[in-house]
Amino acid sequence: MLSVTIYSFSFKRGIPADASGNGGGYVFDCRSTHNPGKYEQYKTLTGLDQPVIDFLEQDGEILTFLDSVFALVDHHVARFIERDFTNLQVSFGCTGGQHRSVYCAEHLAQHLMEKYPIKVHLIHRERGIDKWLE
Repeated sequence: MLSVTIYSFSFKRGIPADASGNGGGYVFDCRSTHNPGKYEQYKTLTGLDQPVIDFLEQDGEILTFLDSVFALVDHHVARFIERDFTNLQVSFGCTGGQHRSVYCAEHLAQHLMEKYPIKVHLIHRERGIDKWLE
């Protein structure tokens, strides 16, 4: 069964290593989207919190970004399943690994779990969250 590892991370701490031994995968840079971290009311929140989710979705920019990500990753997941591959890694980076990258990682994980018979290992590195979805 294919296992997709999805990271959120801060570029300040470097891109996550690929522990599978395959040498990596996708790395998406979320820093082009509007940053809630610039606003005081969001500084202590993360991309898991509804006010941040609402902020990110308000102008639609993050949704357009994710549509492109979903198209690329869906192609790979479908082909990796066909070819009996066991691992794929997708990482989302932003400035602090708190808002945009967390939001994107969560939404990709949800998208993949709804669409494919796979396991997802979701890691929010800077938040200390590490969980498996099956």
